[in-house]
Amino acid sequence: MINISELRIGDEEYGSVSEILRGGQLAQGARVAEFEHRFAKVSGSRFVAAVSSGTAALTLALRALGIGPGDEVITTPFTFAATVNAILDSGATARLVDIQPGTYLINPSLVEMAMNESTKAIMPVHLFGQPADMEEICGIASSGGVRIIEDAAQAHGATYHGSRVGSFDVSAFSFYATKNLSTGEGGAVTTDDPAVDEAVRILRNQGMRGRYEYVTNGYNHRMTEVEAAIGIAQLKGLDERNARRSSNAMGLIERLRDVEFVELPVVRRERTHVWHQFTIALDLSIVPDRDSFVQELRTLGVVAGVYYPRSLMEYSAFSQHPNVVCDGDGHAREAARRVLSLPVHPYLEEGDLDRIADAVRAAGGLT
Repeated sequence: MINISELRIGDEEYGSVSEILRGGQLAQGARVAEFEHRFAKVSGSRFVAAVSSGTAALTLALRALGIGPGDEVITTPFTFAATVNAILDSGATARLVDIQPGTYLINPSLVEMAMNESTKAIMPVHLFGQPADMEEICGIASSGGVRIIEDAAQAHGATYHGSRVGSFDVSAFSFYATKNLSTGEGGAVTTDDPAVDEAVRILRNQGMRGRYEYVTNGYNHRMTEVEAAIGIAQLKGLDERNARRSSNAMGLIERLRDVEFVELPVVRRERTHVWHQFTIALDLSIVPDRDSFVQELRTLGVVAGVYYPRSLMEYSAFSQHPNVVCDGDGHAREAARRVLSLPVHPYLEEGDLDRIADAVRAAGGLT
């Protein structure tokens, strides 16, 4: 079976974790600080505050910027629920605008139209490993006097016009087990703003500036030494793994280029796509049932994923929430009906790529 993702742990990770367990300090310490220092190079930012998850990173970024009740944050309905959950947790309103057709990324023109006196931040999602249109989004944010919080959970190492994802204002990364860079669980807030960095560090540690020096109400959102040790080891191979993902993506594109019922992903100009997911869209006039197609792929030995099966506004938890406003999600709904992601992880071999392409053809009735 060819799985949708694969995480490999090596001798360095085992050795580092064993050393920590023997040493006895499991809570946030020197390994976390080292991981933060090393990840700053990946994100292109001055400051990195490691936290317990990507969701925690989004939550703390919003709190650090003082965003709360009465404020609005503009984001996309075609994303994982954590993006919107963090906004709602802050007490702010999530204003959702549609994606650009064929890109799965938030539409900057619609962001500009959605701006109003209550807008305090724009939260673009670098979906599947491809950066959003940051030049336009930065221009809109600057002219409106609002902040940017990048949801970079899937985009470790990606670049936009030569600038690294994570360097545009405030950013939230996830290091969940399936991500390009994993610590098992974990996340980070990155920024060049020292005030934001300080606020996140206080908030992640129960609101303490120093031991028992409470300056605000906070959380237990610390990263552990074990997670940081795994992350330090995984960081060393990130560029190589991302390059392998890219090579595998190009191999799949070449093998599937002539399949008429498949719409292939496109890398947009002047961007480095790190291929967290290789997402295709089916022509439903030829292959009418995406879910049956995914099941047939599994029968043929290929595990595909559906990210995401619905626009967030198709769930009553969001469509009926008083702090969720949607200015339209037609393209997001259409994408959700058609998309599926094929394996692209860095441990695939050429023969695996052949098997994936053959399975796609067979599932669509071409063989």
